[in-house]
Amino acid sequence: METLTTAKNQILSAYKFRHATKEFDSHKKISDSDFDFILETGRLSPSSFGFEPWRFVVVQSNAMREKLLPYSWGAKKQLPTASHFVLILSRLPKDMLASSDYIKGVMENVQQLPAEVAQGKAKVYDAFLKSDFGLEENERAMFEWGCRQTYIALGNMMTAAAQIGIDSCPIEGFNKNKIEQILSEEGIMDAEHFGISCMVAFGYRLNEPRGKTRRPADQVIEWV
Repeated sequence: METLTTAKNQILSAYKFRHATKEFDSHKKISDSDFDFILETGRLSPSSFGFEPWRFVVVQSNAMREKLLPYSWGAKKQLPTASHFVLILSRLPKDMLASSDYIKGVMENVQQLPAEVAQGKAKVYDAFLKSDFGLEENERAMFEWGCRQTYIALGNMMTAAAQIGIDSCPIEGFNKNKIEQILSEEGIMDAEHFGISCMVAFGYRLNEPRGKTRRPADQVIEWV
């Protein structure tokens, strides 16, 4: 019981430690083993139907960061100073259709489902897209649904980082079209299959943040 209580306290301490770090100490670098750990928590994250629509692009090239900077207004301080900077991509709608080669490939090669099980899962998934969530006829909604999956990985990576004393900052402040254009032109992103979901910076804080502010539990939690 004492071990469990200690683990709970450590996890809550990590949540209290984590904040949206605006500027990092550029002289401090995350070790390869620590960053591999952070990436692994993203890779192992859950996704709807287990279809993993994400791709993680770690941008360590200063030249590439400089190209992204003019179109990343939310990362003006993070891009130049972060130890590691990650672009999280999401699959485009055509890859997320029940009939797509990507979905079939995941069920066959990753999930290793027997043919009849995969066929049944595809039918359920197809109904989910068409009827339950009504996504398939709206390409932007379909893409954003894929992005929602990537945010699960994003949250897990930031929490895992905080648990080992590493700071982070999730970033949506960028020009989506311009960033995708650069990534496509540089051969980093296949624009036929991916779009950018979000960015996230990792490193060690330069300045201490102000105290964490959150609404009280009774305003955000309801028991029925």
